[in-house]
Amino acid sequence: MTTSHLPSHSPSQSPSQSPSQSPSRTGSPSPPPAGTVQLRADGVGLVLDLSGGRLPRVVHWGADPGPLDDDALAALRLAARPQPIGFSVDGPVEVAVLPEQSAGWLGTPGLTGHRAGRDFSTAFTVTDTAVTRGTAPEDGGGRVTVRAEDATAGLGLELTIGLTPSGLVRQRARVTNRGTTPFALDGLHLTLPVPPAAAELLDFTGHHLRERSPQRTAFTQGLRMRENRTGRTGYDAAHLLAAGTPGFGSRHGEVWAVHTAWSGNLRTFAERTFHSVSLLGSGELLLSGEVILAPGEVYTSPWQFGGYAAAGLDEVSARFHRWLRARPGHPATPRPVVANTWEAVYFHHGLERLKALADAAAEVGAERFVLDDGWFGARRDDRRALGDWYVSDEVWPAGLSPLISHVNGLGMEFGLWVEPEMISEDSELARAHPDWIMATGGRLPGAARHQQVLDLARPEAFGHLLARLDALLTEYPVRYLKWDHNRDLVEAGHQPDGRAGVHDQTLAVYRLMDEVRRRHPGVEIESCSSGGGRVDLGILQRTDRVWVSDCIDALERQQIQRWTNALIPLELMGTHVGAATSHTTERRHTLDFRAGTALFGHFGIEWDLTAAGPGERQRLARWVALYKELRGLLHTGTAVHADHPDPSRLLHGVVAADGSDALYALVATASSADYPPGPLRLPGLDPAARYHVRPQPPGDLPDGNAHHWGARLPWWTPEGVVLPGRALAAAGLQAPVLYPERLVLIRATRLP
Repeated sequence: MTTSHLPSHSPSQSPSQSPSQSPSRTGSPSPPPAGTVQLRADGVGLVLDLSGGRLPRVVHWGADPGPLDDDALAALRLAARPQPIGFSVDGPVEVAVLPEQSAGWLGTPGLTGHRAGRDFSTAFTVTDTAVTRGTAPEDGGGRVTVRAEDATAGLGLELTIGLTPSGLVRQRARVTNRGTTPFALDGLHLTLPVPPAAAELLDFTGHHLRERSPQRTAFTQGLRMRENRTGRTGYDAAHLLAAGTPGFGSRHGEVWAVHTAWSGNLRTFAERTFHSVSLLGSGELLLSGEVILAPGEVYTSPWQFGGYAAAGLDEVSARFHRWLRARPGHPATPRPVVANTWEAVYFHHGLERLKALADAAAEVGAERFVLDDGWFGARRDDRRALGDWYVSDEVWPAGLSPLISHVNGLGMEFGLWVEPEMISEDSELARAHPDWIMATGGRLPGAARHQQVLDLARPEAFGHLLARLDALLTEYPVRYLKWDHNRDLVEAGHQPDGRAGVHDQTLAVYRLMDEVRRRHPGVEIESCSSGGGRVDLGILQRTDRVWVSDCIDALERQQIQRWTNALIPLELMGTHVGAATSHTTERRHTLDFRAGTALFGHFGIEWDLTAAGPGERQRLARWVALYKELRGLLHTGTAVHADHPDPSRLLHGVVAADGSDALYALVATASSADYPPGPLRLPGLDPAARYHVRPQPPGDLPDGNAHHWGARLPWWTPEGVVLPGRALAAAGLQAPVLYPERLVLIRATRLP
């Protein structure tokens, strides 16, 4: 069996197919280089030292130095070579993208493993190098493929390093056991160097209902390692690990960041040594004995992405967003307004109740109606029936067709919640096949949410689940699956021997999603994992959006959505309007604050609208109409976040790619020390253009405020003001006074 990851850029590509074997879309390979190679794209330069038959070393990753001829590249390589310090090896210690101790590097090794205790250290020698240049979506800035061998260790290596058109470094490694005995692979990590000026780190922590919470530390000497062992991306995933100049923000400071496109266990680290080497690195975290390569078998690492910015995090984010939007499989149709039933009815299903909810959703403008948990088997609560993917005769005696017909008759698509990777101990499937539950052998892991994990790497379990999903999607016109994953993978082994299986499980989930999409290409999939527990570029190669968080409290969502947006664009982020009182925090918010928060994403509703008054529905319908009017801007434009000096104020927005239009939200998260507040500087506009700036209804007057407040701000009228983009960014305009937990919208439209 080939142990490999599906390439992130091509969900349909076979796991064993290397990029160099793919159909050529990037031109013909050039002759193998003897020294240094330069890749350039979108203001980013990557210079690789390929000399000496050794693995590639990064001479420069950062701002594009401009085109360099061979003499200049050789001079740059010479100028960047470190001074020898002795001790580990004589000569300079140059760290490759896959670091090796044999080269004198005594930090975190790139490859760890052994052959019955031997061959624990590698010394790869390059046997073949190819440079490909062209305009492919994956590596439009060029791609370098290096093949190397270590005859003593009996290992082959292939490294692929490319630069996307949006300026992202994209690299991965493939290791082949060329020996005659098994090789136990313990880890494979790729690195990218950053300069000493990157003296501050930003990564993320969090928990259920508070995903992706930022934290900053000094980038000091030593190793800062973030390990995720949950079997999914995790609430507290590093997300982006960024290093930058001290105090870097959304719009200022040099920034270097890495993300790994993998949905299982992961290791991400920042390392600085006393001899001025600073690295960002990552790779899959392999459990003991999880990958043992038989002779001829291959392990392929996940893709690692590196983003550089000369002027803040927004620039890094924009590179990721442009890359995602350029994929062939990126959602191309307007993102429909979603009505999800979960917080409206929970498990209390019934045809008439749900038809009434669908009527109310259609009345306010919803375009997709999603039936959440509770429609199958004996699933009347969260204690049973996961795995029994048959429509419940008890709740739906005529099947789902009556509800679907009603929903379709209202002009809405129909969607369905599933949790395919999990199994309840109290289920028909578990009683029939207890050996399909992931376990260490001899005992089951402790239950979480009354459920266990179904071993999808087991062919019979995989085939059964695929057949059930296929049957549902064939029988019913379901256009959307909310694909959930509600527990961590604890002691996740393959029965009966208990061998560790998170790696196999992650690949099997990818294969399952890919096959479902192949059989039903019109069905979209949302990645949900107890909310935002599985948000990464690996899962997004086979899903159409992520559920950002189970918490739809608008105040909490302001931070969660902002930092989710650091990696992925708004159209892939599920953002819903909940009830006035949040189901997860019991905090109460105005409708405008809830809807204005949900506007910046893939807009939806998760609220029992049958209990809402006519005035609330009418107000919500205005927000839905605004979303439909502006989703073309929100889902193609550039996300911007101001570095506002007042910590109680957030200013974020979206500017059209051509600078013609922009929408901003000013958010008051608390009361301000300044009264009235200072000016707002609007980022991202064309400095040479003139803009008509005015409040945007219905976000022009936050409900709950006294109506006279707007009249006291001279420019806060439909006529607004006309100012150049340069003046709006430098001088700004006076901000309105807001009560805490309110927001207003500001529109800026370019004039001829």
